[in-house]
Amino acid sequence: MAFFTPFNPPVADWKGRSVWLVGASSGIGLACAQALHAEGARVCVSARQAGLLHEFTAQHPGSLAMALDVMNANALKQAADSLQSQHGLDVIIYCAGFYKAETATAFDLGSMQTHLNVNYTGALLLLDAVLPALLAQGRGHLSLVSSVAGYRGLPNSLAYGPTKAALTHLAEVLYLDLKDRGIGVSVVHPGFVATPLTEQNNFHMPALISPAQAAQAMLQGWRDGLFDIHFPKRFTRVMRLLRILPYRWYFPLVRKFTGL
Repeated sequence: MAFFTPFNPPVADWKGRSVWLVGASSGIGLACAQALHAEGARVCVSARQAGLLHEFTAQHPGSLAMALDVMNANALKQAADSLQSQHGLDVIIYCAGFYKAETATAFDLGSMQTHLNVNYTGALLLLDAVLPALLAQGRGHLSLVSSVAGYRGLPNSLAYGPTKAALTHLAEVLYLDLKDRGIGVSVVHPGFVATPLTEQNNFHMPALISPAQAAQAMLQGWRDGLFDIHFPKRFTRVMRLLRILPYRWYFPLVRKFTGL
């Protein structure tokens, strides 16, 4: 039945596929790049920290590094054109992220704008760089790394949560627009992953997993042709359930469980 068919063409064999990961110098992006390289993909990693990228290429023969800032539209377009001319563009993964705990009682406009730039606007600039080539070739896959923090409002997430919610919404519309053009779209909703971003949290993080575990969950999601790739399930299923609760129940429950 069509209802049970995969949302996207399943990707089980990565050998020879050209994969560009933007935001891959640490955390989930780095772990995903390592896992994809191990599967035989032609991996290109991008981020601002050129030194960390070159460490990756030195340890992963055949991989490429293109240092850039996600807010530099020209750099993104030049990188996209270069990759397209060398190996083509098969899969593009936006992993760039910024997080700092923010509350309305200590409103910081600069931090709010940094979250917006890295977590959302950078994804738009990447789309502007790669969509023409993907549409012209009529194939490819776009994957945006969002967060369960984008499901509903959470304490300390005044800046981070709304940008991730926007990224999820963007992925949903991209899927509707691009499915019939042969381009797959997926959105990734990690729970708590032990990365430099989450190191600053001063509260218990339930169901905490490693970046390597997150990467394997992402590969499994692409293998299954999923649109919404969320993990670890024991945590994200609860968060997904909270999405449908009325506010009268949701707000007290969030305060009770977070203690914030």
